[in-house]
Amino acid sequence: MKEAILHITNGDTTTNYLKKLNFSGDFITWREMLCEGKTTTDVGSEDFWKNRFDFFNTSYKISKKKFIDYTVKEYRNLCNQKNQKEIVLWFEHDLFCQINMLAVISWLKRYRKGYQVSLVCSGKLKGSNLMFGLSDLNSEQIHQHYNNRIELKQDDIEYADYIWQLYCSDSPLRLETIYKFNPISPFQYLTTALELHLQRFPSIKNGLNTIENTILKTSLDHKLTSKKQLVNKLIKKKDSFGFGDIQYLNSIDKMNQLFSSFNPVTLSKKGIQVLENQLNFYSQIRNDISYLGGSKKYSFLYHNDSKKLLQITS
Repeated sequence: MKEAILHITNGDTTTNYLKKLNFSGDFITWREMLCEGKTTTDVGSEDFWKNRFDFFNTSYKISKKKFIDYTVKEYRNLCNQKNQKEIVLWFEHDLFCQINMLAVISWLKRYRKGYQVSLVCSGKLKGSNLMFGLSDLNSEQIHQHYNNRIELKQDDIEYADYIWQLYCSDSPLRLETIYKFNPISPFQYLTTALELHLQRFPSIKNGLNTIENTILKTSLDHKLTSKKQLVNKLIKKKDSFGFGDIQYLNSIDKMNQLFSSFNPVTLSKKGIQVLENQLNFYSQIRNDISYLGGSKKYSFLYHNDSKKLLQITS
């Protein structure tokens, strides 16, 4: 008789794919995007979910019913899964997945102490310079990843939990150095993901972060006829942020005045000036409710040349 396995996946696409390939075991889908909005260290607590609902409701107009049905109910299913011998985590290389992965491991540290935890993480494939998601892998590659899954030792779990604590702190300054000093970490894509995380704070040059500048540059460089086409072009870039359409649309809407038209997609004069660092947009886009982890997004500036963060003190 095979030992019971619990698979915790990064999304419904992966869950459905693994089921289609007849992987045995129980499945939980982690339906969150903790790379955006305020997070607290106590994953799964009442305060944690309250913060998350407030973010989704304010930023994406998600109703309480939809949030509970889609996310919280699946989390409750996770809480009821206690009898499996091994927990297998399925996550990808990008920032979106890596932050979710840290949160899940932090939860496991607290509530599933002593369980065997292993990790399947897609990204690089031998012979290719591209990065691959789990759904990009064929059946043979998926099984190979699974057979080569990494068993996380207690030190690995402690490390992931520590990075999660730093991510949720009110200052990202310690995070910008600490993650670089663990060369034997099994989390081979975490360093890049955290570097990208730091780039999501506004640039000192023009007040926009890397993602927002990429949106403007993509708009300028390509002849696009609609906002939908712009979003599709951004998603096809296959960058290591791992963002989806709703996240890009949200960012575009916040920069609305930097566009003169979306049919076709055209930057305004101000948009071009901001992109060329002739104008700083910080004061116009700044707000006090945007968080990246536990830190206020607009309390720090990213210095592009030194790749360091500067704290704004009032």
